Amino acid sequence: MRVRGEIAQLTRAGSGHWYFTLKDRAAQVRCVMFRSRNVLVDFAPREGDELELVGNVGLYEPRGEFQFAVESMRRAGQGALFEQFLRLKERLAAQGLFDQAVKRPLPALPACIGIVTSLQAAALHDIVTTLRRRAPYVQLIVYPVPVQGQGAGARIARMLATVSARAEVDLVILARGGGSIEDLWAFNEEVVARAVRACAVPVVVGVGHESDFTIADFAADVRAPTPTAAAELAAPDRAALLQAVRQRCARLARLAGTRLRAQAQRLDFALRALAVPRAPIRGLQARLDGLRARSAVFASGVVAARGVSVANARRRIALCAAGITANRAARLGAAARALQALDPRAVVGRGYALVRDENGRIVTDSAQLVPQQPLQLELASGSAAVRVETVRR
Repeated sequence: MRVRGEIAQLTRAGSGHWYFTLKDRAAQVRCVMFRSRNVLVDFAPREGDELELVGNVGLYEPRGEFQFAVESMRRAGQGALFEQFLRLKERLAAQGLFDQAVKRPLPALPACIGIVTSLQAAALHDIVTTLRRRAPYVQLIVYPVPVQGQGAGARIARMLATVSARAEVDLVILARGGGSIEDLWAFNEEVVARAVRACAVPVVVGVGHESDFTIADFAADVRAPTPTAAAELAAPDRAALLQAVRQRCARLARLAGTRLRAQAQRLDFALRALAVPRAPIRGLQARLDGLRARSAVFASGVVAARGVSVANARRRIALCAAGITANRAARLGAAARALQALDPRAVVGRGYALVRDENGRIVTDSAQLVPQQPLQLELASGSAAVRVETVRR
């Protein structure tokens, strides 16, 4: 619920909780704001301040009292801006600008991250410090813009367009620290919301404190409660990545060991089967012995019958071979005499010579010779080297 009134009877307990009364001219209500929530308030409330509170109705059981548990507070006088915020949020939501289906996942392992914020913003220091600690492997590019004041929304939108055009980062962090609704108003402008959706890379928006919501938060691919949280969401922790790698290596080692043990067991079974193969072989050996006995009986009868035939065949072969041998001997003698007549060495023995060129080829024609060409003469006994003086053709 949202209520508005004047703060009174403010007590800051030692536990850090705030207890006070919120009243107007007609009524009052007891309020409590626990330490986990009031540490996010960026101003120190005082009695008499006009405030707008957001919280839940509850019951303080020990005293049986109705009380209002405050989640966030801000100074009054911001009602018009908040109504404007709600109208724009409703209109853009109806156009589908905040639909979950249009939001893009962040890259699992970005190599380069862009930061769109003011160079003077404490948020920039928080983001850079967080990324340097968690993800030193990531390159950072800062795109400086004013994050509040006249024209800041339009300049943020133009810078997001520049990020898209330069195409040098894997994702963008759009951030600034906390402040009043007026301080954060640049992030509630329609031009910024549409620039976030039109950016070529995913956009993480971390504006203000956890209780602060802007139109840019709803348009972002990922909304972070703070700039530091935006940095943590943008890149995985290096230590976590290394731990995941070590766990996977250990798992691979376990799987490999299990597989090797299973294969070793199979090999052991196979070796045992090879070492004692007698069981499957005994049956085959018995069959083989039976076949041998049968073949011996059968062979003895066949051999006796075949013996006479073999003796007769041998006599016939001997007679035939003698005739063939005589015929072949006569033909061989005739061939030897013919070969002797054609032997060039026999001709050389009668006073002729074989002439060979320097390559050892026989010279049969003077057309093969040239003056001063060396030749080799092969005589019946020995050889001689000569040189051509003249050639007659």
